Amino acid sequence: MAYDITAANAVFTITVAGLYNAPITLQNFAADQAWETAELNCAETEMSVDGYLNTGWTPAPVDQTIHFSAGSESVVVFEAIMAAQQTARALFRLGGELTLTGTGRRYTMTNGVLRSMAVVPSAGRVLHPRSFAIRWQSVWPAGV
Repeated sequence: MAYDITAANAVFTITVAGLYNAPITLQNFAADQAWETAELNCAETEMSVDGYLNTGWTPAPVDQTIHFSAGSESVVVFEAIMAAQQTARALFRLGGELTLTGTGRRYTMTNGVLRSMAVVPSAGRVLHPRSFAIRWQSVWPAGV
């Protein structure tokens, strides 16, 4: 079966406990890179001096960066999270769900924190996209 691999029909929502009462649908992503997720370290390995590969599982967070067009209203959501964290001197926990309609996959992100962001957009002839980095405790794939 061939899948439709467009990202244009993806639906990405986040929740922010203690700041927003309802899920927020993110929109107006950057044209060339909407989001990216770093590789997950699935195994710890160590080779013994006499040639045995020893392995083990350890938990690891998942880093994701979301990119928005400079005119995206979703930028205001992340600026509000940053401002609330600075005011409270505490972190707000995020949840997320990414539905990729074309491939029939859904990803649920749990216990995340806004880790970093550029506080002001870069500018050239026009304003550049804005990037926001989230570290998730876990990401769980499922079918739609």
